[in-house]
Amino acid sequence: MTRRPAILAVDGGGSKIDAVLARKDGEVLGAARVPTKDFDQNGGDLHMQQVHDAVVAASRNAGLDGVRLPVADLGVYCLAGADLPADDRRILRWLRKAGLTTKIHVRNDTFAVLRAGTQRTWGVGVVCGFGTNCSGVAPNGRTYRLPAAGEISGDWGGASQLGSAALWYAQRAGDGRGPRTAFQHLVPAHFQMRRPRQVMEAIYFGKLDADRLAELAPVVFSAAQDGDAIAQALVDRQADEIATMAGAAIKRLGMRDLAVPVVLGGGILRTDHRGFFERIHAGVHATAPAAEITVLIDPPVIGATQLALDQVGATAAAHRRASAALTHDRLSAHTHHRGKESHNGEDRP
Repeated sequence: MTRRPAILAVDGGGSKIDAVLARKDGEVLGAARVPTKDFDQNGGDLHMQQVHDAVVAASRNAGLDGVRLPVADLGVYCLAGADLPADDRRILRWLRKAGLTTKIHVRNDTFAVLRAGTQRTWGVGVVCGFGTNCSGVAPNGRTYRLPAAGEISGDWGGASQLGSAALWYAQRAGDGRGPRTAFQHLVPAHFQMRRPRQVMEAIYFGKLDADRLAELAPVVFSAAQDGDAIAQALVDRQADEIATMAGAAIKRLGMRDLAVPVVLGGGILRTDHRGFFERIHAGVHATAPAAEITVLIDPPVIGATQLALDQVGATAAAHRRASAALTHDRLSAHTHHRGKESHNGEDRP
């Protein structure tokens, strides 16, 4: 293949980065996935280098060498860490220096989730994974997004905070400061320890990375389903926070009376806790009774691809073609690790 692809679409979150090269007619030429590590939360050099790795892997999957740049005319980069205008500018400078694409468009990854979950170009997207974030687009194009800088920007929730809360309650139950909870046993057991204090000491002395507390999110939901009151309170708080973020976007953008699409994505939304979703629905519908709530199960990079196709004036048929081609199986079949690329479980040098 000699002709440069029309678009490059990238969706980059805290656990993986997906990259797609496609033509204007929606034909996907190459796609790849790069698992992320040591995510710095702000689009720093390490995370951006992993974006570069994903683009090179997708280029090679498309039959390109991944060296000759630019790899595409337009690049739409939907990245966690693109939260504040200063983040956008820093990421843009990095991408311009890298020269991956001729034109560059940077957006937060919540916009990819939103576009992947609806055929409309407007609505609200909420991501609840390692952390939480929300964005919205009004029918007139006006946008809303949160800083997503953690507690200092008013955020609560996601696997990181659910896990931290589980350890907090486990520790207090263990030393007598708080009520009994299944976390007292479940939290240390997850890390193959006996007591919450051992988990605390492992983190304090640097033997256990504090980010690993995010692994406890499924433990929280499981304990809630088993009837633990503390766990259920955390699940309820997370549901309320998701509904609150979506509601704030809906109100700010004047969409309370519309059948506004609300797309939910991220690892926390993979639970089968029925009450969790019922509470989210009730909370959102209290703000916008006609809201249409969707839990995204497709790869969010579909949304980044759709945003790129929007910008090049692609047809509806092109949008459908690209969406049909981008499956988790296709992306997982070309999972790239530094120094090697995995194809269907076989590592190649």
